[in-house]
Amino acid sequence: MTTSEKVIKNKLGLLELSQQLGNVSRACKIMGYSRDSFYRFKELYEQGGEIALQEISRRKPVIKNRVEEHIEQAVVGMAIDNPALGQVRVSNELRKKGILVSPGGVRSIWLRHDMETFQKRLKALSAKVEQEGIILDENQVAALEKAKEEKQAHGEIETYYPGFLVAQDTYYVGHIKGVGHIYQQTVIDTYSKIGFAKLYDRKNALVAADMLNDRIVPFFEQHDLKLMRMLTDRGTEYCGNRENHEYELYLAVEDIDHSKIKAKSPQTNGICERFNRTVQNEFYAIAFRKKIYTSIEQLQTDLDAWMNSYNTQRTHSGKYCFGKTPMQTFIEGIAVARKYKLQNQETIKPNGVNITPSGCESQESCVTSQQTADSFFVRY
Repeated sequence: MTTSEKVIKNKLGLLELSQQLGNVSRACKIMGYSRDSFYRFKELYEQGGEIALQEISRRKPVIKNRVEEHIEQAVVGMAIDNPALGQVRVSNELRKKGILVSPGGVRSIWLRHDMETFQKRLKALSAKVEQEGIILDENQVAALEKAKEEKQAHGEIETYYPGFLVAQDTYYVGHIKGVGHIYQQTVIDTYSKIGFAKLYDRKNALVAADMLNDRIVPFFEQHDLKLMRMLTDRGTEYCGNRENHEYELYLAVEDIDHSKIKAKSPQTNGICERFNRTVQNEFYAIAFRKKIYTSIEQLQTDLDAWMNSYNTQRTHSGKYCFGKTPMQTFIEGIAVARKYKLQNQETIKPNGVNITPSGCESQESCVTSQQTADSFFVRY
């Protein structure tokens, strides 16, 4: 909670306390405010709501220290034309045009116009496009594309229905004496938040692919849904040469796209990170204190029971769930998926065209890849 939010909370508390007590003087005495302040807060709240209660700086701006109007307009214009440029670059570019303003001056102007970050400048550009219908130049298009790539790298890709984007991660559970190291393959559907977890004694591409082959793809096929895209980190179990990397090979065979998060930033795959923390706190931390496990199979049995409870009984407050369970959200999302696909029929290739899965040069090579993949799982 920020300082501003704390101040607003105290003022709201004063107003609510006065209503509960029915006595303004007692409420002011308890909260440490004067009656004048109380009536001032009350008037502000009635006129503008909570936002009107935030502290307003009493320091008046020194207008004579501000840059001239044409310089300010040039800085704002540059921010719209080239949102990706930083304050130093903007200062240098304007100097070439005969407009002198320091990098600090550029930032001050950005702050006044709420444009001090790249994302805010992009927002201003988008608003201008919507309002005025301007045609974007190459720099503006490049900036918007960069923002899109940043969202993808940080796991912020939009998801429209179950199976549109599914996140996968490897979680180290720990070491059990007599059993060895235990790793968990975590898979979460980013739309419904329905989760899957399977335990292994190793961490490699084969077990990552086995997780999809054994649990995920059959589940989506059972509900007549296509798994469209996987989101993973850049670990060796998920990334490699498609020709001999089991996970990449499996994705190519199943025609599943693959997005990777920003390198060395595990927090960007936030949905898996949060789930791993939940399963650690609500399952492993309790299970290991109640029972001594002698095999991965024993632990997997209890984990499956907990996962069933997580998906079908535990409510989720995330986006699209709104207090429903992940399974409820998933079932309701099936209709959303069908509606979305009907609205995008024009993107599907016409009949009679051979559609080759991504990563395969021909249908024959994909058949060979399928046979190779099958041999991997049989061997495992």
